[in-house]
Amino acid sequence: MKTETLTMPQLGESVTEGTISLWLVKPGDTVKKYDPIAEVITDKVTAEVPSSFDGVIDKLLAEEGDTLQVGEAIVTLQVSGGSTEVAATEEEIPAVKEQMTETDQSMKKRYSPAVLKLSAEHGINLDHVNGTGAGGRITRKDLLKLVESGQVNQPDVVEAPTIETVPTKAEVAVEAPAPKSAPKPTMSTTEDGDIEIPTAGVRQAIASNMVRSKQEAPHAWLMVEVDVTNLVEARNRHKDQFFKQEGVKLTFLPFFMKATVEGLKKHPIMNSQWAGDKIIQKRAINLSLAVATQEALFVPVVKHADELSIKGLARAIDDFGKRAQAGKLSSSEMQGGTFTVNNTGSFGSIQSAPILNFPQAAILSVESIVKRPVWVNGMFAARDMVNLCMSIDHRVLDGLVAGQFLQTVKQALESIDPDQLALY
Repeated sequence: MKTETLTMPQLGESVTEGTISLWLVKPGDTVKKYDPIAEVITDKVTAEVPSSFDGVIDKLLAEEGDTLQVGEAIVTLQVSGGSTEVAATEEEIPAVKEQMTETDQSMKKRYSPAVLKLSAEHGINLDHVNGTGAGGRITRKDLLKLVESGQVNQPDVVEAPTIETVPTKAEVAVEAPAPKSAPKPTMSTTEDGDIEIPTAGVRQAIASNMVRSKQEAPHAWLMVEVDVTNLVEARNRHKDQFFKQEGVKLTFLPFFMKATVEGLKKHPIMNSQWAGDKIIQKRAINLSLAVATQEALFVPVVKHADELSIKGLARAIDDFGKRAQAGKLSSSEMQGGTFTVNNTGSFGSIQSAPILNFPQAAILSVESIVKRPVWVNGMFAARDMVNLCMSIDHRVLDGLVAGQFLQTVKQALESIDPDQLALY
């Protein structure tokens, strides 16, 4: 037998640390290669970390709730060196199964907030669900599969969890209340009717990454207003036929992404990252796209966006949105972004100052399209106007190139011809 060490993996672009929300194994457990050993939460994703070896868990090097840097050791395993050792392990299966009986009971009752929420929404009695997770734990996928099959229990047999017990921002394990020694908040008091929302998990990770971005990157902010009257007419003219032909909605966002690509191609320094003693100008144009759900904010990446048409971008947006809501985005799909597009206009916002998606050098927010009176050709006319707001890392970019980039995006949008629209 030899000892192998597993380390905290990097589960997303710019992710430097992860929080262990739940151990799925304990010392003495036998695991196979690719078996999940822990749930880890970052600001990008909640994921299960698999074992890289067949072996026996030796030591857990961190507690649940601990935050570790990428590459830091999290667990050690005793790994067999040959077939003889594996055969010996097989003989121990009865003992392992006996131990797992107790584990099944404890793990089955450890419900994540996402599981609790789904069970309440669909009237699922968790006592009657067979979990496929480690130790019989019920996962979100188990419930989604059950809902899709149509075999769910009636709502009256389910006691919906109270809102105080369900954190809405992170998929972390729900167990007994914190021990008495846990620190209590001292800055504010809770009154009757107040709801306490824990900030552990994804929300805490997002907070840490945002603080790092604001502290390390000197933000500068710019805004231009764009006349998108022709864009609105073009989209309205083609949206019904597009949906009938492609099966996805033709929104405004792919047009803004296409214009952003044109700006990045003309001003490639905008597609850069700060790397301490140097600036890395990225060759590939990979657009990070902010996608919000009730539980968290995801930032999937449209790879090689410069190679996609309006149709291709629309399909990518639709796919990411649906899979984010279903919790089916993988960590690999949120890595490799070089520039972020944020569609704050979908919430009715008309002006914002976005925080950089570290270590990217720029982020563009597309605000809400508003019809306003505009002075055109010597008279006022009703025009569809939109604000494009951009934050930049002033270590990498100056106002001149940032302004030139925004002008390129503006010109690309204002030059759209409804009669000669290229969607494919």
